[in-house]
This record gives sequence, C-alpha cells and structure tokens, in this order.
Amino acid sequence: MSASLLTIRRLLAVTLLAGSVAWPSVEARELGIDPAELVPVELAGVGVSATAGAPLVLLRHLETGDVVPIIIGLDQARAILMAMHGVEPPRPMTHDLAINVMTALGATLERVLVDDLVDNTFLGMLELRVPGEDAPIRVDSRPSDALALAVRSGASIHVAPSVLIAGEDLDYEGLADRQVVTALGITVVEAGQDERQALDLPERPGVLVRRVVGAASRSDIEPGSLIFEVNGDAIATPMQFLEAVRETERGAKVQIRYWHEGEEHELELDQGAGAPERREPVISA
Repeated sequence: MSASLLTIRRLLAVTLLAGSVAWPSVEARELGIDPAELVPVELAGVGVSATAGAPLVLLRHLETGDVVPIIIGLDQARAILMAMHGVEPPRPMTHDLAINVMTALGATLERVLVDDLVDNTFLGMLELRVPGEDAPIRVDSRPSDALALAVRSGASIHVAPSVLIAGEDLDYEGLADRQVVTALGITVVEAGQDERQALDLPERPGVLVRRVVGAASRSDIEPGSLIFEVNGDAIATPMQFLEAVRETERGAKVQIRYWHEGEEHELELDQGAGAPERREPVISA
C-alpha cells in the first residue's frame, strides 16, 4: 500500500467517525454486482412515502426516465435537501466535512454506487480517485450518506437493477413545502412572490430554476429562469416538473418552454441529459 493511500485511509477513518461513512474494520466488502451492470441515475429530489410518511430519495433513471424511490433516514434527507437548495451552513456539517477532507487530501469522489439489497437493506459504496493510485478506491457506505455526498460533489450515481426493481411499487409524494427537484440537470424550486418581483418574472404559473448542469447548461436557461411548460403541459410546482419529465415517451425529447430575460424560449433535451459534469467542490471554512 502506498504512503499516500495509507495516509488518506487513516485520516478518513478518524474524520468520518461522525457517521457519514461506515468505515470497515476489515477489508472493504466486494461490490454486489458487476460494475458494468450498474445503471446511471439522477438524484431527482426528496419525497415522502404516500402511506407511511417516511422520507424517500427519488432517483431518475437516465435511460428510461422512470423515477424510483428508496427509503432514507431523516438526517440524510435534510442533508440532501440543504445541498439541493444551495444552503451553506456557517460551519461544516458532517457531509460537508467529508467532502472537505477528500478535497484537502487531493481525493476526488467520482462515483456513488448503490450496488446491492441484502435483507431489505440497501448497500452502497463511494468510489474515490486518489493521486498516485491507478485504480479507484472503494469505501463501504450507507447509500443515503453516499447520495448526500454525491449532491455536494457532483459525483455520478449508479445503482443496481435490483435496487430499481425494489422501489417500483413504492408510492411517493412531494414535500408539503420547500420542494426542490432536479431533472435533466435542471434544479427547480417554487417561484415565490419575492423572487418573482426581484427577477421581474411574469405572473404565470411556473417553477424557478436554481441550478443547471450538463447538457442544459449549454442553452440559454440559467438560474433565475422560469419554466412554465413541459411537453405542452403547464407546470406550477417542482413535483409537477419531475412528473412531466417522467411521463415523456421513452426515446422522445423533452420539450421545455421557459422565460428568460423578458422573452419566451424553447428547449429540447434528451432524457439522459441529467448526467452530471464534474465540478470542483468548495471547501467550507
């Protein structure tokens, strides 16, 4: 084992005892599936179980457009929501700390894997790129923590088909307030009256764009734009935006109409447009 890898493992083991990563006392477990069989997904948002009210993370299949929920803890749901809303705490929270440690040591979180389902428990891994190491380093993790790290770092997310199948019959609904959703690389929130006035947006139903990554970022749509229509259907809430994208016929492009700088614009995106592009994480002071 190289000196750099040994140092990183020792420091991460000490720093992440707060609970972000389940650090193994022995050699990390093997992936539960051939990496080639993992499916790319987009973290679409946080919802709740329609029957039990438990928090869920919503994953959007980049090839089919299907949205699949998996149950997560309340703390992890809050951490994901904070990152999606762009909230920066005055001091680093646990997941921010993990990203800061990785960045300070030169390691990059490249992929988050949800690779297995054993005894009704989802299993996950972090895939780190470490300077001086030819192969990526995999660290066992709870999927909910791994996803909270992915939304902060821009790491891609890949899941086993068994994970997608397990959530197919789980009914979900949006949060009662402060909804935030990502689809096609576009993160949207509710368009409040204060934001409408500050941005001089029209008085029509729509959702406010908070962040844009991937293929969508190469268009005119940007933070502050107002999306009011998807595939000809009016959009008034973030969850309606997600559902309209999900209901797009497989293989068809998603048609988006939005308001930008005083004019209406149209945008066509492939359903796989949510694949993230790497961005450098910001180290919290």
